[in-house]
Order: sequence, then structure tokens, then C-alpha cells
Amino acid sequence: MVEDHPLFCDALSITLQIVGGITSVRTTASIGECVELLREGALPDVVFLDLNLPDADGLDGLLRVKKAAGEAAILIVSSLTSPAIIAAALDYGASGYVPKHSQRHVFQAALDAIAAGRTYLPEGFVLSDHGNARPAAPTRARLESLTPQQARILSLISDGMLNKQIAHELSIAESTVKAHVTVIMRKLGVQTRTQAVLAAQAARFDSLAAR
Repeated sequence: MVEDHPLFCDALSITLQIVGGITSVRTTASIGECVELLREGALPDVVFLDLNLPDADGLDGLLRVKKAAGEAAILIVSSLTSPAIIAAALDYGASGYVPKHSQRHVFQAALDAIAAGRTYLPEGFVLSDHGNARPAAPTRARLESLTPQQARILSLISDGMLNKQIAHELSIAESTVKAHVTVIMRKLGVQTRTQAVLAAQAARFDSLAAR
């Protein structure tokens, strides 16, 4: 479980043990801790993931966990309930989406759906009705192709930093930054830094929610 609010984390752990018969729940408070834990030990059956975490930018956290989680299902548990965000999370590989305010029986239903190989959707959400709310899908594979360093540089570009500033921030040569930027634009299929920023923003919550 990846959740940075201790009280909710404890409550959800107890809920999972009661409704899901789960006997072992490992918890982390950040994406970084989760990825490290996944790489060090046996993979879980399900990862319960909050999207709003200190070290996650938009759907980047989901992508990072999915890469490290192997065949484990990823169930999003979030207070963000915009149809655009839900649809994008599913596009990015989530096995289901449960709003944080849900009752116990909803978590039971989500676990049952995942165990049966189905995707769990929140009550009232129909994926086919929101096809136009899925702008991030075409860039998923391209974003996943970025190395951690390239993703960091793209994030700094999105923050408005120039190559010289990025080089100082990352303690690398400016020529190295330029080389990375060239590769980033090629991987994203764009021609300019501005287009690269727009591609990155397609995966950010505020951009998705505004559509």
C-alpha cells in the first residue's frame, strides 16, 4: 500500500484484512519507497496506490510502480474522482479505481473484480461514455520509454528551467542536458521543448481535470 496519511493507511489496512481476508499488508509513504520495496522482495498480488503523493507528478507515480510491480494488479485509492483522471489512470495500467470515501463493501467488490481478472470502476462511471476524457493514452508508451534522468529533465523543463539551470540542478554538463533534451523530444514524437512540455502536462491531474 502506498499512502502518506497514517490514519487512512491504518484504517485501510484493517479494512482489507476484514473484507478481503488479507493477512499481510506492507505500507510505504512514497513512490520511491514502494519501488525500492518491490525490487527487494516478493511481489504482492495487489498494490493499493494513492495518486496524490509527495514524490509523484500526475500519473508518473502509477507508471513507476507499474514498471516495478510485475504482474501485480494496481488498485488506485484516491480522493480525486474526476472522470478524466479515472479514465487516464486506467489507460496507464491501473486495474481499478476506488474513491477514498468508499464503504467497506466497495473495497470487497474491487478485490473480487481484480481476482476475477476484471477492471473495477467506481459506481456510476462508464468508461465508454468518457472516451473523450482520455488524452494521455497515446503518450503512455512514449512516457514510459523515458529513463529516470530524462523524466527528471522533462519535469524541470516543465518548471520553466533553461538548459544551464537544469545542468546546475543536476550537476551535469550543459551539453549532456542538450543531448538528453534531443532524445526526450524524439521519444515523445515532438519537435520543440514547448511541445514536450505539453505532452508531459497531458499526464498531470490539473490538466486532465480541466478537460
